[in-house]
Amino acid sequence: MKQKNGKKNKKRIGSAGGLIALSLPTIVWYVAFCYLPLFGIIIAFKRYKPVPGRSFINNLFIASPWVGFENFRFLFINPQIKAVVRNTLAYNITFLIIDTVLPIALAVMLSYLYSDRLKGMTQSIAMLPHFMSWVVVSMFLFAFLSTDKGLLNNALIELRKEPLRWYQEPVVWPFILVVTHTWKAYGYALVMYMANIASINTGLYESAMVDGASAWQMVLRITLPLIRPIVIVILLLNLGGILNTDFGLFYQATRNSGSIISTTQTIDVYTYKALMEQANYGYSASASLIQNAIGCVFLIIANLLIRKANPEEGIF
Repeated sequence: MKQKNGKKNKKRIGSAGGLIALSLPTIVWYVAFCYLPLFGIIIAFKRYKPVPGRSFINNLFIASPWVGFENFRFLFINPQIKAVVRNTLAYNITFLIIDTVLPIALAVMLSYLYSDRLKGMTQSIAMLPHFMSWVVVSMFLFAFLSTDKGLLNNALIELRKEPLRWYQEPVVWPFILVVTHTWKAYGYALVMYMANIASINTGLYESAMVDGASAWQMVLRITLPLIRPIVIVILLLNLGGILNTDFGLFYQATRNSGSIISTTQTIDVYTYKALMEQANYGYSASASLIQNAIGCVFLIIANLLIRKANPEEGIF
């Protein structure tokens, strides 16, 4: 019996060793790029001074004096921070609603297509913008909004109206940014929801049809309840980044126009400018720390509320 148990333990250790070796590159990647950089949080509590000829560690721990919460104080007394936070929250809440409702609605409609070829082609077309970089998207957007050769201004001229200087009109940019984000992001969520809908047992729909259920009733009573777990996971992950925005959308797509920053500048862009234009490392680090800490708190609270309503749902 002891020999058999010993052989079983060796087999388990061998199989576990294979799994560990398989996951080793991922573990190394997370340690190198997610955990080791965490000590850089110290910059938020220091007046970082890069001294030529010295290493980063020497500059951080020796050459840079501690300032405590001074960087955070400067962040909160800055007159621009209210508008920046307002823009960030407004855009993210809008994105959260659209990125949930639109892909689910499209996924449900596409699931009723009888042609698998048309369904696959539609998914491929929807996913295409997701793989484009924001540099490419910004060039496409510029082709529409250019003052002298843009397609929209050419159309206005044909209608005998005055062309607009789009990159100097802050009022129109919330709509432009929402449309651009939706066009680029909805395809990824659409494919995930369609994959979950495809995994639902078709026998449930057949039984519902026999009982006389309409298509709308099947969506409400079968489709939506069964895809609710993946919807909750995506909502929670997006809620964790409620103060994070897509830097490419708000910096590249707007071409960093100073005339429209009142409606386009978010915390990420604001932090980047503070770092690159003012070389204020501690200020930028404190803004990023608050940004991610608040997102983490939102994620934990939302997950606790969901687990309280249904213990089987949530992400942890």
